[in-house]
Amino acid sequence: MTIKLIAIGKTDSKQLQALIDDYCKRLGFYIKFNLEIIPDIKNVKNLSEAQQKQKEGELILAKINATDALILLDENGKQMDSVGFSNYLQKHMNSGIKQVVFVIGGPYGFSEDVYQQAKGKISLSKMTFSHQMVRLFIIEQLYRGFTILRNEPYHHR
Repeated sequence: MTIKLIAIGKTDSKQLQALIDDYCKRLGFYIKFNLEIIPDIKNVKNLSEAQQKQKEGELILAKINATDALILLDENGKQMDSVGFSNYLQKHMNSGIKQVVFVIGGPYGFSEDVYQQAKGKISLSKMTFSHQMVRLFIIEQLYRGFTILRNEPYHHR
């Protein structure tokens, strides 16, 4: 199985990007992982929230294959602890899915078209985080999930 993370816009902070790169490298020891960045949409000042979500949605869906399991990182998604998330990953691996795609939406969330294509929604927290920080959090949780599945000492119960 492959895991892909799609996010909109580049990470401005060099320190945050260094941490993201570190966890991407660590995660690569367990599974094939790709972080795909969709460039920010130009001239958003001229677009309504709905138009911006629609344009971002089109760009997101262009990166998805019909056989992918599309999972949205959404504030109204299912919450779970790290052990529960590791079990969630294991279920996807056991199902024979070739690629799971996690998506971090833009500032206004996802278009209806993206919601319709999604196979699931998860929430990292009821709190709101910057989209740049969410990248680090989900990649770290993916890494943590695989260390839990392998009974490695990274996660303390």
